[in-house]
Amino acid sequence: MISFIKSVLIDLQKKGLNLEDLYFILPSKRAGVFLKHHLSTLIDHPIFAPHILSSEEFVEELSGLQNLPNTDLIFRLYETYISLTSKEDQESFESFSTWAQILLQDFNEIDRYLIPQDHIFDYLKAIKELNHWSLEPEQTDLIKNHLKFWKHLKSYYTAFTENLLTSKQGYQGLIYREAVDNLESYMENCKAKTHVFLGFNALNTAESQIIQGLLKNDLAHIYWDIDKAFIDDHVHDAGWFTRQHRSKWNYFKSQPFNWVTQHYTEPKQIEAIGIPKLVGQAKYIGQLLDELTEKDSNVSKIAVVLGEEHLLLPVLNSIPNHITKLNVTMGLPLQFVPLASFFEELLSIHKTNPKQFYYKDVISILSHPSIYPLFDAETSNVSEDIVAYIQKNNIVYMTVGELNQLTTSHSKLIDLLFSSWNDNPRKALEHCSELILKMKWNFEDDKQNHSLELEYLYRFNTLFNQLSQLESTYKYLKSIVALQSIYRELLSSETLDFKGEPLEGLQIMGMLESRVLDFETVIISSVNEGILPSGKTNNSFIPFDVKIENHLPTFKEKDAVYTYHFYRLLQRAKNVYILYNTEIDALKGGEKSRFLTQLEVEGIHDIKSRIISPDVPIIEQKLTEIIKTPSVIEQIKVLSGKGYSPSSLTNYIRNPIDFYYDKILGIKEFDEVEENIAANTLGSVIHNSLEDFYKPLEGSILTVDHLKDFKKCTKAMVTKHFEDLYNKGGFSQGKNLIIFEIAQRYILNFLNLEIESLNQGREIKILSIESDESIDIAIDGLDFPIKLKGKVDRVDMFDGVVRVIDYKSGKVEQNKVEIVEWEDITTDYIKYSKPFQILCYAYMMRQNNRIKLPIEAGIISFKNLNEGFLKFGKKPSSHSRKKDHLITDETLDNFEIELKKLISEICNSKLNFIEKELD
Repeated sequence: MISFIKSVLIDLQKKGLNLEDLYFILPSKRAGVFLKHHLSTLIDHPIFAPHILSSEEFVEELSGLQNLPNTDLIFRLYETYISLTSKEDQESFESFSTWAQILLQDFNEIDRYLIPQDHIFDYLKAIKELNHWSLEPEQTDLIKNHLKFWKHLKSYYTAFTENLLTSKQGYQGLIYREAVDNLESYMENCKAKTHVFLGFNALNTAESQIIQGLLKNDLAHIYWDIDKAFIDDHVHDAGWFTRQHRSKWNYFKSQPFNWVTQHYTEPKQIEAIGIPKLVGQAKYIGQLLDELTEKDSNVSKIAVVLGEEHLLLPVLNSIPNHITKLNVTMGLPLQFVPLASFFEELLSIHKTNPKQFYYKDVISILSHPSIYPLFDAETSNVSEDIVAYIQKNNIVYMTVGELNQLTTSHSKLIDLLFSSWNDNPRKALEHCSELILKMKWNFEDDKQNHSLELEYLYRFNTLFNQLSQLESTYKYLKSIVALQSIYRELLSSETLDFKGEPLEGLQIMGMLESRVLDFETVIISSVNEGILPSGKTNNSFIPFDVKIENHLPTFKEKDAVYTYHFYRLLQRAKNVYILYNTEIDALKGGEKSRFLTQLEVEGIHDIKSRIISPDVPIIEQKLTEIIKTPSVIEQIKVLSGKGYSPSSLTNYIRNPIDFYYDKILGIKEFDEVEENIAANTLGSVIHNSLEDFYKPLEGSILTVDHLKDFKKCTKAMVTKHFEDLYNKGGFSQGKNLIIFEIAQRYILNFLNLEIESLNQGREIKILSIESDESIDIAIDGLDFPIKLKGKVDRVDMFDGVVRVIDYKSGKVEQNKVEIVEWEDITTDYIKYSKPFQILCYAYMMRQNNRIKLPIEAGIISFKNLNEGFLKFGKKPSSHSRKKDHLITDETLDNFEIELKKLISEICNSKLNFIEKELD
């Protein structure tokens, strides 16, 4: 295969042109590297390299203007805007920057296509006046402001372009317009130059006029890279632009239209491969490269063309290890570098100039991989200690002063991160730059190789230097919000460039970087609708119909551009692998590109289609089983000596594995910050408040006066216990205030229930409150001591009947404290955990001779207080219809049998801990 560039050079040699005197103009800089390479293969003696320029460089040279970066243009446009807008109508810079980018794009299009400015701006203003939505004869302020923008567009454009031209600077469109204006004088002064344009396709009006002017004056040659299959097909988008050039350019009315090739119809192996997700495509590209390089080790013939730029890192991580040489043409966008998220988060937490910081923001900043190493101390990491302190003390908001109290060795770093920026962008930029220096010093002190991280830092240091220069030059950044807006704008356009072998090894590039280049094997990713082509996006102030009338490009032309690039890649290739995503990802993916359907319909090539998916091993779901080894049995003996609580036994009933993790291994739940008061905290507050109220009344008969006194103190008591349990977490606002009020309401409702009972003539005597109970249990076959322990919330005498009461802050129904068969009480946690607990308490108190049977035992549910005291009950079996609520010796003897069975099961060395399937 002879590449397009080489065939052009051979033709130029045949014409007898001196190659070193030529001016080559190419669509991209990248193509220039390959042109030099192919030129070196055609000469037999040293020569000076010819002039090789990209189209942008050539036009810039022709215009005499310097191309300004996009961010600078936004500031310059704002300068124009405030000079032409009355002070009361001026928008802030951050508001202006949200629409200025679209306006710049429109100015760019108008100039590149040489649209008469007066015509299009007057036309737009007239359309908007006709189309405004109000039918009222008098225009409202809203409509007046809306129309004012369109009236001012022409004056914005005129003043802005005049300002740029005065300083010999411009945006791309203005440079093109100026280049056209300078074309005549340029041609007068370059009679000895021969320009060679090669590989162009879609040309704007300015480019078209420049090339036609040079061709007309015999100062240029043009080489199209188009195939007969595309240009002769009147509906094929790949030949859309070239057909227009052939039919409309005066030059081709007298000159032949050469360079129409017939490579596309040559035999090719084309595969369309559907793969789920982007990462799936990246992994498959690695697998494909592995297979291809087994057959041919020359990877320089292979190009990987990425439809989406953020696929770059996954692809680089998927390349086989034996491919050591590669060239990445596309840069890695800085927004995908880990540092980007750190500075984005830092700007976000400071943009409201907070007096205190939300704990999740603090933890996120301190734990970020870019900052975490800076807190390393001799024995520990200070950021870890701060995070642990926040979690332990349940802190939801923190001030910078409180953070500084937690560390003396890193107070300077804490200040850089959290001290107030006072909504001052200058201070923000100073802090960010100083943080970058600290990260740099830390990497340099570390003996490990951090070249990539240092490169990241260098690029971000450059970015913040740009921001500092813009801030000091223009003085329009008045807030952190404005700074963040420009930071994001710069971040989206800046890239981290890779150093590689430009002519050797595997070539990885974006679709636009592939222009003019040819490869034998091409792998194209993300060939999905909405990506290739990108579809009907119209980010412009100029309506679609106005664009059509003024011959401005629309999505139709944009699609045709990508159609050409796609098919041009296929022209000279022998092996083509087209990958697309089969899964629907948000707003794109799932539907393969129309390009693939077109390839199949045109019938020129036999397209092999297949859907592949990664090998997912079948993981057999097995219930965890823990063998009771001698060390586990030893821990069980220790636990038995300390004592089993009713809650630990019900935890075993629920799932033996949870019991093993908690009681045998001692693994506790992660101590998270309780941002909203949790159910267990609410329950503890209610328990502790009632304990403080009732504990002094042990042995006394309860009176209405007692209860009225309790009601008066309820708020103070609840506040005290919330402060004790919730540490420094606040409960004066939001959900926590609601939960605080609920705790008070529960207690007041309970006290009212007690008052109602007393008013009905009931007598309530408090026997014990929060009583600690513990007993020894002898179990046949076990030769080590076993204890049962627990805390009984309340024991009282209600009209002469002793009641053992357990408080529950959640909702409990009467049927949840009743059983049918004794054997079931240790098997079903959901149904029988409540009766199991209250029977444990009654059993311990009987064994300690603290109560005389018969008694009642049950639950008071604060979320179901209307039901009152929910008594334990033994539901009737099939041969008995009587429901028994009294707890007798027989009741507890039956319970004892099941309790000992359960403990025996836990202690039995032959019965392993086996996980239960939870519903």
